[in-house]
Amino acid sequence: MEAGAGWRAGPGAPGDGRRLYHNRGIRLAQVAPFAELPAGNTITGMQVISLQSGSNGNCIYVEAGGVRLLFDAGISGRQAQLRLAARGRDIADVDALLISHDHSDHARCAGVFQRKFGLPVYATQRTIQAAGAYGGLGAMTDVRCFEAGGGLLFGGVVVETIPTPHDGVDGVAFVVDDGCRRLGILTDLGHVFDRLTPLIQSLDAVVLESNYDPVMLARGTYPEPLKQRIRGPRGHLSNSESAELLCRAASGRLRWACLAHLSAENNTPQTALACHQSVLGSRLPLHVASRYEPSEVLEL
Repeated sequence: MEAGAGWRAGPGAPGDGRRLYHNRGIRLAQVAPFAELPAGNTITGMQVISLQSGSNGNCIYVEAGGVRLLFDAGISGRQAQLRLAARGRDIADVDALLISHDHSDHARCAGVFQRKFGLPVYATQRTIQAAGAYGGLGAMTDVRCFEAGGGLLFGGVVVETIPTPHDGVDGVAFVVDDGCRRLGILTDLGHVFDRLTPLIQSLDAVVLESNYDPVMLARGTYPEPLKQRIRGPRGHLSNSESAELLCRAASGRLRWACLAHLSAENNTPQTALACHQSVLGSRLPLHVASRYEPSEVLEL
């Protein structure tokens, strides 16, 4: 399939998707063709399920434009299969697995997903090399490498890859764009870098990291070097950093935010929500991705 083929420009966007994404400076990579959906089987809207989120493992499922994608493979294949089934989805229907970076809580089961479920694995070459160096990925026969900062086209859905300053190797965040709606999957960000505010302003919904409470981190049992790493420029966003970012960036377009990648020792769902509500008030519906169970189906 020609890169860009079948892409629908968003509302008000001139021309076809190839020109739209060329003008945005996003390079569209060629991926395997997608079959036409049978009549009456078209998925409308966009559905999002966080299967798990945190340092114990990350995996997010997204349906958009007739395409089904998994983002990250930090949980077992069995967990992913059961949690999708609990929400009425079949992992056998997933079209691809995309890996954000090499850390084990995002990549450790990529090989299992590829071998057990036949999923093509998309990641940067450096990410695959670094994740493989940790051991445990095993043999993979279908790995498709992309360049950080480029775009991937799945049928009529574009996945933008956003380079991040997190301390993973060649890490990226993602934006899923079906031509009408845009979802951001923004975790393991390092710090609030310049691109984040305008990026969130362009979104209809966002999964955004809210990793730690600064007071809990300071008083906690982590060794000082680890504390410095977490709150440093290549670590994670705190609750207050996440909340202030949303306060600056949230426009009338943003329909909801899901707080993600909460620390087990240095945060709680209640603490994260209270911080965001104190900054945002009631202007934006908020969800929290669990470390232990799947979310409800979040819709756009």
